[in-house]
Amino acid sequence: MSRVILPSIRWSRLCTSKRLHSVTSPSASWVSTHRRLYSEVRQNTPTSAQDKATVGVFTPKAAVLFVATGIGLYYYFHHEKQKLLEQKQNSLESRSVGRAQVGGPFTLTSHDDKPFSDKDLLGKWNFVYFGFTNCPDICPAELDKIGAVITPLEKEYGDIFQSVFISVDPARDTVSQMKRYLADFHPRIIGVMGDYATTKDICKAYRVYFSTPPNADPEGDYLVDHSIYVYLMDPNGQFVEAFGQSAPSEEVVERVKKEITEYEQETGKKV
Repeated sequence: MSRVILPSIRWSRLCTSKRLHSVTSPSASWVSTHRRLYSEVRQNTPTSAQDKATVGVFTPKAAVLFVATGIGLYYYFHHEKQKLLEQKQNSLESRSVGRAQVGGPFTLTSHDDKPFSDKDLLGKWNFVYFGFTNCPDICPAELDKIGAVITPLEKEYGDIFQSVFISVDPARDTVSQMKRYLADFHPRIIGVMGDYATTKDICKAYRVYFSTPPNADPEGDYLVDHSIYVYLMDPNGQFVEAFGQSAPSEEVVERVKKEITEYEQETGKKV
């Protein structure tokens, strides 16, 4: 009996072993799939070198370099800004040196019977003209031209212009006479006058010739010979240009626009 039973037991153990092996051992397809997934995970996981390249390493040395670079850039741009300001200032000074010294301090009386001085020229572009109210043709024509210049300029730039009509006939050009006379011209024109000595001084400052005698009779019928120029003064009260009688209003407008552009570029400000 034992000879028959022993083989049966060995066969049972062998079968059990085979069943266990078949359950616990992974198949070839399972192994292949997991190897592939593991390989993909490794490829998509950044290495330490990749981390450094992506994030960067902010070491103390890098921090010092960063701060030093920032300070260097600050001083560089500060220096360049100062240099640009100096160039603008030099340009303004050279521009002033290249022009005639026209104008100066004065105190006169306006046609509204109020004090008017060179300080009242500041802050606006001024057209300064010398003449007299009894002038038969030239003065009215020049005052009309000034009005024709101011009108289009005001439309483009606003209220930054005025004109000053300075009398060279102090004996006859009283406050009331000047007020009546200017009623026919552009409202931006301000008439101003003074005594003979003051008139002589301001004409000298503006390099204007006039022939009025110091003892002229206020009731006399006489003409005054004088220079015929319209002086353009900038908002700082500095002489810019002189326009002669032959310059048409359209040309004067364009030249004034050019001067305004240059002034704004050089000073960095608008009126």
